Amino acid sequence: MNLPNEWQSVLENELQQPYMQSLQQFLASEQQQGKTILPPENRWFNALQSTPLNKVKVVILGQDPYPTIGHAHGLCFSVLPEVKPLPKSLLNINKELLTDIQVDNSHTGFLQPWTEQGVLLLNAVLTVEAGQANSHQNKGWEKFTDAIILAVNSQRENCVFILWGAYAQKKGKMLDRDRHLVIESPHPSPLSAYRGFFGSRPFSQTNDYLMAHSNQPIEWQLPS
Repeated sequence: MNLPNEWQSVLENELQQPYMQSLQQFLASEQQQGKTILPPENRWFNALQSTPLNKVKVVILGQDPYPTIGHAHGLCFSVLPEVKPLPKSLLNINKELLTDIQVDNSHTGFLQPWTEQGVLLLNAVLTVEAGQANSHQNKGWEKFTDAIILAVNSQRENCVFILWGAYAQKKGKMLDRDRHLVIESPHPSPLSAYRGFFGSRPFSQTNDYLMAHSNQPIEWQLPS
């Protein structure tokens, strides 16, 4: 497992931990059995490759990658540019963007441009077996992504953590809320979006907070 240079110093020790050795053995065994692991191996750390630690301003936390072949590329909620129709959670994120800040991203689900502005799009679990949602939970990824979140919490100032749903909110317990803004609401999934995700205005809240702390706001509009 090769970490991007910018994250090496804070995460290198994690790779030597027994839980990570065990995770690597599990993933190797799955591959040897001919199972398809998503996203492809060169994109397991795409979130870290796309957003160096010293550039992180916003963290959006997802659960695990899309289990549909051709969708996941290592950024939570994001799909590759050619994917149509968009996954339902992403459709709801786009609806909230439109009502919150009048940004219409209905043309795409490719969120990579957000990462280049400092939005870390991190799943709690970084891999999944194709067609088997949640199949790689409790194999070790959660501890590793805890270490990522703790690094942002301790080494960055005035970040925004967007935690959608109970699963993400559990990770919120480790955050210093005096130092960062934590935005919590129900998940954008069709099962829960109407319970308070719609109308939660995470995008305007994020930009208001960043500007109040002399940071550039995020340009949420995605290129066509």
